[in-house]
Amino acid sequence: MTHPRLESLLKKISQIETSLEAEQNRPSPDPMRLQFLKREKLKLRDEIHLIRTSPALAA
Repeated sequence: MTHPRLESLLKKISQIETSLEAEQNRPSPDPMRLQFLKREKLKLRDEIHLIRTSPALAA
């Protein structure tokens, strides 16, 4: 069984990756926006890791 929060986080990461790609492909990417998106993605990955490795949250 998949954790509902995990599904939500994976969807958000996918959306952030799309935003990152779009920003990087702009003629003049905004470095602050790129940094923000990358940090958000890392936060989400950390939360995913916590869910996957915590027995109490994984159930």
